[in-house]
Amino acid sequence: MAEVISFVVPTQSDKVLLVWELSAGPPAEALSRSLLTVFSQFGLLYSVRVFPNAAVAGPGFYAVLKFYSSRDARRAQQACDGKPLFQASPVKVRLGTRRTALRHQTFALNSSRCQELANYYFGFNGWSKRIIKLQELPGPDREALSGPSQKRSLQFFCAAEVVLPSYGCRSRGVGISEEPLHQLEEGQSSFLMKRKTAQKLAIQGALSDAFQKLSIVVLESGKIAVDCRPSEESIDPGREEELQNLVQVSCFPWNQPSQREEECLSDFSLEEEELNLGESHQQF
Repeated sequence: MAEVISFVVPTQSDKVLLVWELSAGPPAEALSRSLLTVFSQFGLLYSVRVFPNAAVAGPGFYAVLKFYSSRDARRAQQACDGKPLFQASPVKVRLGTRRTALRHQTFALNSSRCQELANYYFGFNGWSKRIIKLQELPGPDREALSGPSQKRSLQFFCAAEVVLPSYGCRSRGVGISEEPLHQLEEGQSSFLMKRKTAQKLAIQGALSDAFQKLSIVVLESGKIAVDCRPSEESIDPGREEELQNLVQVSCFPWNQPSQREEECLSDFSLEEEELNLGESHQQF
């Protein structure tokens, strides 16, 4: 059966592995690196999080790992459960399950995560990106900013395109960024740094938006297909009317969606045994 992988933060329980009975000897950072080395052999990982055991469970650690692919998570669980892996004693590995049905808010991957996922499935030379348009948006009139309570900001609009030549697919996206300017900040170097940051955020937002229109289809044979949802708006950099319409529709400050993700670890349970989940200690 084919599996569809979207450019969003993985939240499904069948993509989550719970690993426990980790040794108390190495620090959490070393355990995170060892887990990443072992489990990344089965597929691309979104995150590796290591936690100290609850006091009643004795010294040691457990971990929560997220894969982009439920198939990869299942293979990793079957291969690693009951094996010592990188320590003297065996570990236990289970697929995560939800105690209760939850409605998940979908978070788009940021541009770095999107490109990492694209590199893994399409190869470094299997796709490309280009900036169609990057422009500064006009702000309020200077007279409107004369009041003491008014704040100035830099706003940039970006239109970008992701191209998959082997699949004959092009996906376009737009992004808006806003970087506040404070009156107390003086100097050309500070302004240029703010301007560069705003441009970068707009580009990142446009690339992430372009990837949201793509889905990776992993066939049973292991071959890759692409589901490309056509953009509702055609972006012609030579036509200012089209760009202005896109600016009006997309005019909101860009925030990296993945930074708003909140892990609800207490909602996870095991298929066979229960864990008392503590506070996060380390994340990659």
